[in-house]
Amino acid sequence: MQAIASTQQLSPHERLTRLRQELQRQGLDGFLVPRADEHQGEYIPPASARLAWLTGFTGSAGAAVVLQDHAAVFVDGRYTLQAKAEVDMGLYGHRHLIDEPPHQWLPGHVKRGQRLGYDAWLHTTHDVRTLRTALEPVGVSLVAVAHNPIDAVWSDRPPAPDTAVQIHPVKYAGQASSDKRKALAEALVKEHLEAAIITSPDSVAWLLNVRATDVPHTPLPLSFAILHGNGQVDWFIEPARLSDEVRRHVGSEVHVHPPSALLPSLDKLQGRRVRYDPAVSADMLRSRLEEVKAVVVEGPDPCFLPKACKNPVELEGARTAHRRDGAALCRFLAWVDRQGAGVGEIAASDKLEAFRRELPELLDLSFDTISGAGSNGAIVHYRSSPATERKITEGELYLVDSGAQYADGTTDVTRTVAVGTAPPAAAEHFTLVLQGHIALALTRFRQGISGHQLDAIARLPLWARGLDYDHGTGHGVGSYLGVHEGPQRIAKQPNNIALQAGMIVSNEPGYYATGQYGIRIENLVVVVPVETPGGEHRMLGFETLTLAPIDRRLVVKGMLSAAELVWLNDYHQRVWEIISPWVDPQTRDWLRQATQPI
Repeated sequence: MQAIASTQQLSPHERLTRLRQELQRQGLDGFLVPRADEHQGEYIPPASARLAWLTGFTGSAGAAVVLQDHAAVFVDGRYTLQAKAEVDMGLYGHRHLIDEPPHQWLPGHVKRGQRLGYDAWLHTTHDVRTLRTALEPVGVSLVAVAHNPIDAVWSDRPPAPDTAVQIHPVKYAGQASSDKRKALAEALVKEHLEAAIITSPDSVAWLLNVRATDVPHTPLPLSFAILHGNGQVDWFIEPARLSDEVRRHVGSEVHVHPPSALLPSLDKLQGRRVRYDPAVSADMLRSRLEEVKAVVVEGPDPCFLPKACKNPVELEGARTAHRRDGAALCRFLAWVDRQGAGVGEIAASDKLEAFRRELPELLDLSFDTISGAGSNGAIVHYRSSPATERKITEGELYLVDSGAQYADGTTDVTRTVAVGTAPPAAAEHFTLVLQGHIALALTRFRQGISGHQLDAIARLPLWARGLDYDHGTGHGVGSYLGVHEGPQRIAKQPNNIALQAGMIVSNEPGYYATGQYGIRIENLVVVVPVETPGGEHRMLGFETLTLAPIDRRLVVKGMLSAAELVWLNDYHQRVWEIISPWVDPQTRDWLRQATQPI
């Protein structure tokens, strides 16, 4: 199909029609459209926003399947309402990404002998294997395309990012890149491995102590690397993006190549034992490694665990970042109280950003602020727009989920506040969420326990009332990296990664009454060792990093136990002691009232 002059003005129906025509030209009966780039990251550059271009869905997780006579879009519970608002449901059926993912949906909608295309750069090996297992019994072929059919009809696709690479100094990183490379290389050799393929940009950024601005709000240089057993690294990134200072920083043992050299470089690994992570790496790389008969040893990205377990310098940086960020958030919450009803969601989020922008250390937000008044707060990952925004209204709840990027740490915090007198049901639901939050904050657990084993603790108060929330309870957070970072998480889905000292995770239970209000209370916490006199096992717990009041007006005191009251009052006393010196007198007066014991 010939490229068209511009696709900006095409309707969703026209885009879908042109894609189907291109599929016919390539001899395909359908095509899988993940929300992914070559690195399988959560945050992608505009050039990789194929799902958004095709369907209109702009959330951070999702997929679509396009067949000649049917199409479906798949999103998880965070995005159910958003997808219905953004996607033309006359063109796409709506499916739950977790409860009925594409590999479960497809067998009932394809026919024997059909050919289903996929771009091997945009699917992990794990995903491809799952799809093949589902499709082979129904006689459908999964075909890796030579050229992505969406790219053929997306004529005004943005260029790939090319931002300048920056050094992340050791005073923030806490460990020199050379020391990281040496330690990881020694670990590879102990496992009789000669190299490891690193496909996650946050791993590359952590390993080389570099950052960039290739994607919104996350300081990533989109690039690949090969770590060798001798500690040397082949880094695949456009050389023009590196200044002489950056080249001196990475040193002579880091060899820079253009991205086009990646696949030919894999050819040089013929016969060598190579670590490859099938859960996060593009299947294109596995295919090439097997083609050249490298010995592929599957296992996790070697950077993941050491990156997740923050060193003392990173942890102290996180504490400092949360102090300054907490002060900005408290200024905002005091402002919301003074303004009362009538402020629009966008004006409110702009004001919060303005308070943060007064901080000289601010480098960026860590994600687009979620600013939801009333019923919009029930949309878990709501994004305000002129078409959807509401004004903060008397007698309603206002939910704000926001964060910031500083060189010494990444923040993420959610507060739900009452404007005027909230409905009694909202206060009851808020208190249930608070009880779950406190329960997790107080949890002590044996070393070796993973996050999914703790998830139910935060849900128990809601479950007791027949309620729940359709998102995870906690995600990992990076150190001036991604606001969502693995491999650890606290969620219903099984995860065999044990929580370890130094890991930063969120604690964010919630409740969402569709059409009425949303409630979420989110603090970041760090996993720390705890003393248990007389105990027989090494135990861990959580230290809360986030410092901002929890709205006392929404707490039903009679629902809280004595221990829960002690936690809340102690937390508020700590917020007062740490934040009050950082704020102006007017905010300090508000903070004193907001942190009074209950």
